[in-house]
Amino acid sequence: MKRKFEKVAISSRIRLARNVSGFNFFTKLREESDAVFIINSVKNVISECGDFDLIRLKDLPLNECNALLERHLISKELIENKDISAVLVSPDAHVFVMVNEEDHIREQCIFDGFDLWKPYFEIKKIDDALLDEIDIAYSAKYGFITSSPANLGTAMRASVMMFLPAIERNHDIELIKKEARKLGFTVRGLYGEGSETYGSFYQISNQNSLGKSEKEILDGVYEYVVSICEMELSAREDILAINHNHIIDEIFRAYGILKESLLLDEEEMIRLLSLVKFGDVLGYLEITDQKAFSRLYNEGCSANLAEIEKISGNLKEEIARSQYISRKINEIVKKVK
Repeated sequence: MKRKFEKVAISSRIRLARNVSGFNFFTKLREESDAVFIINSVKNVISECGDFDLIRLKDLPLNECNALLERHLISKELIENKDISAVLVSPDAHVFVMVNEEDHIREQCIFDGFDLWKPYFEIKKIDDALLDEIDIAYSAKYGFITSSPANLGTAMRASVMMFLPAIERNHDIELIKKEARKLGFTVRGLYGEGSETYGSFYQISNQNSLGKSEKEILDGVYEYVVSICEMELSAREDILAINHNHIIDEIFRAYGILKESLLLDEEEMIRLLSLVKFGDVLGYLEITDQKAFSRLYNEGCSANLAEIEKISGNLKEEIARSQYISRKINEIVKKVK
C-alpha cells in the first residue's frame, strides 16, 4: 500500500515537544545563562546518540538561518529566537533537535515516503535518552507540559507531506480542511503552521495529543492520510478523463518555461516545478533523479540560491534562479510522450 501512495504521500515526520522542569518557557527565561544551560544539557545528551552538529543561530548570518528554514531543518520561531536558540542536526539530516523554540526542546525526524513508524522509532531513541538524563516537565494529569495546550499529553505531532494537485484542481481542499478539523486533524501549507500553500503541497497531522497514546495518534493519522491518498488518485483519473488536453498542455508549458525563461520568481518557480512533478506522476514527463528534483524546491528559494550562486539584488536573483533551475531541469527531466 505504501508504494501505491508514494507519489501522493511525499514524506513522513514525527515531532516531540519537551520542556526542562524548573525553567520558564523561552519567552520568559530569566537569564541568557538559562538558555545556554538548556542548550548544553541537550547537547551533552544528544552527543551520546551520534555525531550531531550543534548550530548556534546567533553565530550564523540571517541568510544562512533562512536557508535552513527553506530546507525545513528549523522553524521561523527558532530564527526569531536566534540570540538564544540552537539546532542539533544528524549527519544524514533526518533528525534535528531545535532548542529554545516555542518549547525548550523540539525533536523532529523526517523520512521520504509514507511510513510514520520509521521516523517514530528513530526519534524515540533520542527522546528516551533525553528523558533519562534531563528532568523533563511532566504532569500525571496533563502529560508533558508544553507552551501550547494543543501539545499537552504525549506532545507528539505526526505529519505527512502530501502532493495533492488533482484535489486542489477539483476545488475540494477547503472541504478536506473542514472535515479534517472535525475529525481531529489539521491541514497546513508547505512550511507548517500559519504558512501559505505552494505547489499543491499540504501537511496533514493530528490536531491535539492530550488523551491519546502515541500509537493511537500514529494509527489515526495513517488511516486519514490513506483516505486522502485514495481521493487524490481518483481525482487524477477524473481530471485526465474530463480535461486531458488542457492539463497536458499546462504541464508542457510549465516544462518549457522552466527550461527557457529569462526571469523566474520564487512563487512561480514552485508552481511550475509542481506542474512538472504532476507531469511525471501522470507519465508525460520523466524525472530521472527524484531527490535532485525535490531539492530544487529549496535550492531555488532566495536564501539557498544566494548561498549557492552568491547573488544579491532582486533582478540578479530572478535571472540566477532561472539559469540555475533551467540547467537542472535539462539534466534531470525529459519528455516521455
